Amino acid sequence: MKIAFFEIKGWEKKILNKQLKGHQLFYFEEALSEDNVSKIKGFDIVSVFIYSKVNKKVIANLPKLKLITTRSTGFDHIDLKEASKRKIPVCNVPSYGENTVAEHTFALILSLSRNIHKSYMRSQKNDYSIEGLKGFDLKGKTIGIIGAGKIGMHVIRMARAFSMRVLVFDVNQDPFMADVLGFEYASFEQILKESDILSLHAPHNKYTHHMINMDNISKIKRGAILINTSRGGLVDIDALIEALDKKIIAGAGLDVIEGEELIKEEKQLLYDKEKTESLGYLIKDHLLLNKDNVVFTPHIAFYSQEALLRILETTGQNINAYFDENLINLV
Repeated sequence: MKIAFFEIKGWEKKILNKQLKGHQLFYFEEALSEDNVSKIKGFDIVSVFIYSKVNKKVIANLPKLKLITTRSTGFDHIDLKEASKRKIPVCNVPSYGENTVAEHTFALILSLSRNIHKSYMRSQKNDYSIEGLKGFDLKGKTIGIIGAGKIGMHVIRMARAFSMRVLVFDVNQDPFMADVLGFEYASFEQILKESDILSLHAPHNKYTHHMINMDNISKIKRGAILINTSRGGLVDIDALIEALDKKIIAGAGLDVIEGEELIKEEKQLLYDKEKTESLGYLIKDHLLLNKDNVVFTPHIAFYSQEALLRILETTGQNINAYFDENLINLV
């Protein structure tokens, strides 16, 4: 089989070569488009990322195409209707960083609960005093988790390992998992009212946009901390600043910030310098970053060696599954 990989970094080639021995692999740094599709006219399989536009014209110019794989979760850059018409299966990478993001969530929680960020900044100034650095135990505290998908479930498991009480709000409830993992489902209002730590793990859409806003920040338990490793648009940034200024919440741990919705896929940050620079301009001199009770990381919750390897491993599995006539991760 002749397989073309577009939007590929050098280090990825060795891993894909190992996974797909016996096939002819061709690598291209650029995105696939109508302008360069002629390079792979006789190819059997194509693997792309989100900047490749696999539209009707591109597909029409690949008469031998048997499979399209995207190394992303999203697939709106592929004309699924045309692929289906041509009976070409399309596979994606539905998940790769559930535990990775969950671990980063607790990195932010612990930074705030034990004032690790403040301690580090003091030590850089040769100040080793401990006044003002008293933290709090997680054991016995209530964590409210908004969104119990794959990432949320990992956070639940970690929270239970810390002997925390776990409240969960999700439109889809699984009583069996609640019983097994030892958490309680609760209303959104109850979670705001009772949580010492509020952690967001919901997708960003018209229903979740500004779920934390001016109308409900006063309902948050006074002294709670807010964690967001999901999407910036879940939190009205003006409401967050007011909640911090009025000491409604004691701190915030953020890996995302409102206004970075231009980032569709986390892995996009590895490939698009322009997007990274845009994120930099967005957060530079931001009022939130001047607060010592805010810990901010630049959208890196997904960014671990293992998570990046899982993207390539899943891609290889998708292709090998086609050879085994047992397709997986179909979209």
